[in-house]
Amino acid sequence: MIRRDPGSGRMPLLQLLPNVVTILGLSAGLTSIRFAFDDNLAFAAGLLIFAALIDLLDGLLARRLDAASPMGAELDSLSDFVCFGVAPALLIYRFGLSELYGLGWLAALFLAICCCLRLARFNVMSKDPEIDVKGHFVGVPAPAGAMLALMPAFLLLSGIWDTRDLPMLVAAWAVFVGVLMIARFRTISLKTMRIDRDNAVYVLLGAGVVVGLMLTRLWLFCVLSGVIYLSLLAWGVLQHRRQRKEG
Repeated sequence: MIRRDPGSGRMPLLQLLPNVVTILGLSAGLTSIRFAFDDNLAFAAGLLIFAALIDLLDGLLARRLDAASPMGAELDSLSDFVCFGVAPALLIYRFGLSELYGLGWLAALFLAICCCLRLARFNVMSKDPEIDVKGHFVGVPAPAGAMLALMPAFLLLSGIWDTRDLPMLVAAWAVFVGVLMIARFRTISLKTMRIDRDNAVYVLLGAGVVVGLMLTRLWLFCVLSGVIYLSLLAWGVLQHRRQRKEG
């Protein structure tokens, strides 16, 4: 819970920092929608990447500052729905699905609703003491789902492929990502993976390459990250099933 100054009854300003950061991420998501409808795909997508990074930061700050609160949890969930449900759906519709009219809008709606259902299920599971969520997660988390949903935009921005040429494929991809978010498959969390000391040097070199790509070829980095994430996701599902059989 958030601690208050016992002498004044006021809340320390530092304890409000995680909520301020969450609101910053929410502002980025809302602004992304504005730039999407101004036909500025690069800035709109960049703001959603920024919102995803902010989502990692606010939770870390809440734990470090011992500033977790019910209000902060609800605010974070509402912000996640806007940033990783509504904004990506509208962005993809604007740049890849608008030519399909009603069908494209249904695909965008499906993506946003699946994100909402994923967040609602996570909130219920995290509050149920009988459900063990450590070491694995059910379905794809909302921020990761949003980044996967933006793959058509990343492919376009990186110059690899103009995905607007095949809007039906973009619609199918949006539906596929939505299914990944609400599906009840279990996969081990990347947080539980351990790195051997013998491989630490290679991991550091890989991290250097990743940072270099992110700074110089951001959109290519996003495409490669999506491909790697899907590969790790499939591997994690297989590992979780193997662990259950052995256990």
